[in-house]
Amino acid sequence: MLRIFATNRHFLDNSRYILFAYMLINDTLQLLSSVILFLLVMCLVTFPTVYCVPLLLLSTSTFMDTTLILAAMSLERYVAIIYPLQRPAAWRSDRIWIIILSIWFLSFIFPMIEYSIGEIDPAVDILSTPVLCKPIYIMSSPIQPLFQAAGNILFFAVESVVILFTYIQILLKTRKMRQDKVSASKAKHTVLLHGFQLLLCMLAFTVPITESFLAPLVSWPPEDIAFFNYFCFILIPRFLSPLIYGFRDQTLRNCFGRTFLCCSNKANPV
Repeated sequence: MLRIFATNRHFLDNSRYILFAYMLINDTLQLLSSVILFLLVMCLVTFPTVYCVPLLLLSTSTFMDTTLILAAMSLERYVAIIYPLQRPAAWRSDRIWIIILSIWFLSFIFPMIEYSIGEIDPAVDILSTPVLCKPIYIMSSPIQPLFQAAGNILFFAVESVVILFTYIQILLKTRKMRQDKVSASKAKHTVLLHGFQLLLCMLAFTVPITESFLAPLVSWPPEDIAFFNYFCFILIPRFLSPLIYGFRDQTLRNCFGRTFLCCSNKANPV
């Protein structure tokens, strides 16, 4: 998908595609960092806290970033339908970087505060004492899990309200419009898709529940249960979310077809 965006410059003239490309880059970083952290924990690799915190910070911030991007993409569809001729400057393709920087700042500042409010154990030297790179070993203060839970609830509540608001507004606008009902209908279904993508992201919060539910039912070791939850509720939703959106879009789908067709012709020349 990123190769298609890089080779088709006309996508950069549309704010919706720019936000989608940013979501692809963000999800790539999220999957990369989470896979590295998961493998390090599974292999019981320990290293100083000063190297662990940046990985956890990247994984957490990119996780929250995706949900904010989905809300921004819903708002972009709302602006495109409600204000087709007087679009605010920040939502134009040449100014969309303002929205992207705001999203990045919000998703980064909360994890930064979360890891900053912890109490440093005097017996642990962050430069030399090796630790297992898991949040439970970094969050030494009892207020940190509460802050994390409050932040997650706040983020998902606001994003759910934004998606619901944009869907209702576009639905009401669709009923009033006599022309271009096709575009409004597509925007309505796109916002619904963003709501579904948000639900996929929220599956990550079911991991503690499924771990406690599976443990007494199966005779798997803890590592296998952790891998099952990680694969089903973190990796798969992150992979499906952009894939569903990409193949749903007619323009992107045509580019996929041309790309794969070119590859097949090179491999099997007629």
